[in-house]
Amino acid sequence: MIPPGLINMSVAKTCVEHGKKNGILVAVGASIIVSFQAWIAIQLARYIFGNPYVQNMLLRVGLVIFGILAIFFFIKAKKSKVKQVKAPKHAGLKSLGKGMMVSALNVLPIPYFCALGVGLNVSGKVDYGVMAMITFIGAATLGTFTALYLYATFFAKINNKNASFSKYSNYFMAVLMLILLIVTLVRMLYFS
Repeated sequence: MIPPGLINMSVAKTCVEHGKKNGILVAVGASIIVSFQAWIAIQLARYIFGNPYVQNMLLRVGLVIFGILAIFFFIKAKKSKVKQVKAPKHAGLKSLGKGMMVSALNVLPIPYFCALGVGLNVSGKVDYGVMAMITFIGAATLGTFTALYLYATFFAKINNKNASFSKYSNYFMAVLMLILLIVTLVRMLYFS
């Protein structure tokens, strides 16, 4: 949720046009949906880790995807033009619904959480106990809310430097994807 995207920009625009309270409500709505997406990702990861063939195939697919995403974010950082989008007027609890709708349309966190889990699970042993699942879902939800809250709180500062923020956040994402690619490759070669 840190790099500029659909949800972040919706929070920021809502803050600018309708105040911080409505921006935070958009962030709360988006975070609620992310908690459900995290639960779905855990269930998918449980299936993946229970099936060695599927796990091996997803590691290979993840390797390709992380490589493509790394290249994509490097290219995007080089271009880094930010479009200004006008958000429709919302007030009060409509902002909560807007956050939930925008987050529900963005289904990328589900495969991202799964791929991240597969890529970073070097030992191959995952605990699917209730507390582990609650911790993961809570961390995903609170992390999302924190990132979106920071957008809501500091958007005036970010707005003045939007192009450079976008560029450097894309470089950050590219480096993150390269790290995930390397971890996945090491896991495939040494821990299979």
